[in-house]
Amino acid sequence: MEKVSETSSLIAANKVAGTKVFNPHGEHVGEVRDVMIDKVSGKVAYAVMSFGGFLGIGEDYRPLPWSLLKYDRSLGGYVVDLSKTDLEKAPAYPADAPAQWGDPNFESRLNDHYGVGPYWM
Repeated sequence: MEKVSETSSLIAANKVAGTKVFNPHGEHVGEVRDVMIDKVSGKVAYAVMSFGGFLGIGEDYRPLPWSLLKYDRSLGGYVVDLSKTDLEKAPAYPADAPAQWGDPNFESRLNDHYGVGPYWM
């Protein structure tokens, strides 16, 4: 039996990784590297987006609240209504270091920066 990993409205988490992220002008700003899912609710909380660098060198990760991403079928990726400056100033961590998940200050900085409430509310 063939494994279905995508329908018109659902996608497997392993297929989200690598999906391109664009700004509203259609410019490529990064790629989804991972998604963070709340264990209890099952709700996707954050998309971890690669940002900057060249061919993976100098790249770091910007967690984005999932609520900010909108899928655009014509682009085949997610669109975030954020400027390059917004992304440059966003909380980040190096690609070769662990994120501070579980640290309430880290998640507070994320939510404050993007002007969204916590994903669990």
